[in-house]
Amino acid sequence: MSVMLAKNWVGSDPAGWWMSEKLDGIRAVWDGVSLTTRTGQAIHAPAWFTASLPATHLDGELWMGRGTFQRTTSVVRSHSAGDEWRQVRYAAFDAPAVAGGFEARQAALRESVSGVAYALTQRQCIGISDLAAELARVTKAGGEGVMLRQPGSDYERCRSPSLLKVKTFLDCEATVIGYATGTGRNRSTIGALVATLQDGTQFRVSSGLSDALRRDPPAVGTVITVAYQQLTDAGVPRFPSFLRVA
Repeated sequence: MSVMLAKNWVGSDPAGWWMSEKLDGIRAVWDGVSLTTRTGQAIHAPAWFTASLPATHLDGELWMGRGTFQRTTSVVRSHSAGDEWRQVRYAAFDAPAVAGGFEARQAALRESVSGVAYALTQRQCIGISDLAAELARVTKAGGEGVMLRQPGSDYERCRSPSLLKVKTFLDCEATVIGYATGTGRNRSTIGALVATLQDGTQFRVSSGLSDALRRDPPAVGTVITVAYQQLTDAGVPRFPSFLRVA
């Protein structure tokens, strides 16, 4: 099932747009029967977890709190996590099957969720200064950023201009094509991932790699998400840092 994906906010007036925290969880789609990732892979949640989800379709994230992405990933990908799932919540931010614009879908969403699921808080943005203040509040608390949704907008199963992500850094997806040998303390592991953008631009990612990832890096062909400050004139991400496997 295709999901709605966000574009980067590039400074347009956000007044009137709906604003919520950008969670660093695992994107999950509930079709009324089962949970899957945004690419359609099955998520093996316990029966007691899915039993509290409504019959309607939901789009959201499995989340354990700020700064817990790797831990959440471990629980969600495990087929035997057991009681660790009791720390996971399903933060729902849309109801794709509900007719009408974003506000109608939010009203239906709030009425349908309970138990392990909750509707992510949305409030209308006053303007750029309000957006900046919210972004500062979220990032200071350890959050990833802010999402903006256009009022009255439809749920589009594509990368849509009516859904924007606002962060203190940019990010992109790249494909791992190899590894650079480590030096110094990393001489027995990899020093960096060699990756390529969709247009063929190659670059190395060394920042953001844990010791565990250096010992067991993402396989060649894996798509990763990389944070960066800006693109150079040659189109290379500047100061790239590994965020996660996409």
